[in-house]
Amino acid sequence: MADIVIINPRFDISFWGLEHCMPLFGKRANLPVACLTLLAALAPDHHDVTLIDENVEDIDFDRLGRADLVCLTGMSIQGRRLIEILEEVKSRGVMAIVGGPMATVEPEVLEGLADVIFVGEADETWPQFLSDWERGCHKSRYEQQHKTDVTKLPLPRIDLLKTNRYMFGSLQISRGCPFTCEFCDIIVTFGRRPRLKASEQVLAELESFLQAGLKIVFVVDDNLIGNKKAIKTVLRDIVQWQQERAYPLTLFTEASLDLAEDEELMELMGLANFQSVFIGIETPNEDSLRETKKHQNVRPNAGTLLERVHRVQKHGIDVWCGMIVGFDHDEPSIFKVMPNFLADARISAALIGMLHAIPTTPLYDRLKQAGRLNDDEASERYGTNVIPLGMSREQLRDGFVDVMQSAYTPDAYFERLDSLFIDDNFKFTMHQLPYWASQRVAWAKRCLLNYVRFGVVASRLLSMVKDEGLRSRYKQQLVRMARLRWREPHILFVYAIKVAMHYHYAALTHAMAQRDESSGAMPDAGRSFSRAKRRVRVQAAA
Repeated sequence: MADIVIINPRFDISFWGLEHCMPLFGKRANLPVACLTLLAALAPDHHDVTLIDENVEDIDFDRLGRADLVCLTGMSIQGRRLIEILEEVKSRGVMAIVGGPMATVEPEVLEGLADVIFVGEADETWPQFLSDWERGCHKSRYEQQHKTDVTKLPLPRIDLLKTNRYMFGSLQISRGCPFTCEFCDIIVTFGRRPRLKASEQVLAELESFLQAGLKIVFVVDDNLIGNKKAIKTVLRDIVQWQQERAYPLTLFTEASLDLAEDEELMELMGLANFQSVFIGIETPNEDSLRETKKHQNVRPNAGTLLERVHRVQKHGIDVWCGMIVGFDHDEPSIFKVMPNFLADARISAALIGMLHAIPTTPLYDRLKQAGRLNDDEASERYGTNVIPLGMSREQLRDGFVDVMQSAYTPDAYFERLDSLFIDDNFKFTMHQLPYWASQRVAWAKRCLLNYVRFGVVASRLLSMVKDEGLRSRYKQQLVRMARLRWREPHILFVYAIKVAMHYHYAALTHAMAQRDESSGAMPDAGRSFSRAKRRVRVQAAA
């Protein structure tokens, strides 16, 4: 039997992490990366597996020194901390193993730091390594030659997580995406043919989150609707599971904008209680969308970008989005256009980042061939490794900070939020169902709980936020919403969460503005913000 410790290094503060507002919810992190529990489940039962997520607990390096195997997984955004942990583990003479997205796209950076490196999916190579290690014949590099059959994956070990420290659970239904966006590494890592778990697997995982007390679950698929026909079958089964239990779980996910072109799919997602969806809109500049091969966002017959976003919202699904500046067709005017687009789209939560070329992507190859990649020093200074075409590097860096500050002023943020929740009277699908006529007791309990949740979050906001101006504005927003929609406690609770989220975004944008004026360097917050679009990567590698 081996004593195995699997570690997820801490993230830098970023859009996805919501680090600044986690104390307002009584949590330490938003969600665990999904690969931790899957890797634990893939290890044979005779091994003893411990999971450590540095985002919710400190690492006891003396404990690591007693382990047989210490395994790390992480993305490039976690790279500095991942390397620090590797070096400390190696200094204690313990076998160090690394995998995940960073090891897949930048394995050369980790060579010499780890005893074993996993490249790509590792659902088969991880158990193979453990078998090889037991027999004393393991290799130093493992690379799975074909894509995993996800229908054969075991139930993740949710029981090994400190679930009370997270706000959400993380569940993977599918891997892969059919599109060819130039900057995205999903199709390189997971392929263009979406692979889905069976409904039985998905429902078993939902049940495990329910038993663990995690009532909000992020379905971390990079594009849930990559295979629309297959996901509809799974969604119908989720609807039935939810209704048999009076909708115990709230779900949210990521999907492509062509969701707006499928009425049945939007209806099923609403019925399954997907309350929010993150969509990669990227830019209102259609020339830039074509440049980066984001063809699914440029379909004249499907309507404009705004029309499609509004269509999703009209189906009771709140839209978050990803936006990027620095495409070849972008000029400095994009920094004025983007905040206006977000206001018209009524999207309060928008991850805005600078274009970044990830190794292995077509974008990286194109820019490398053209000599348009910053070296490490310049990447640190400007916050991205991309040398833009339509503006200087300084204009891109400073424009990015400006657009973030503009988008997340209290006035701009709450104008977008209130445009949806007050002016448009936004409602989630689940709360409008005739289903509740036969579930009056469950409905009453849900309403009471949401009133309590609203009160708790609101009171924490007004007691824990030290900035007097922000605290006063938050009180104003909460009182207004309570007066206008007091009969809808679920809306009140969601609105309170969104007010708390602004506190996180305000802290981030303030930090971005504090860059060293003498060097002009991008601060850590800015670099993290611009590269953190895939914080919940679910790569199944050690």
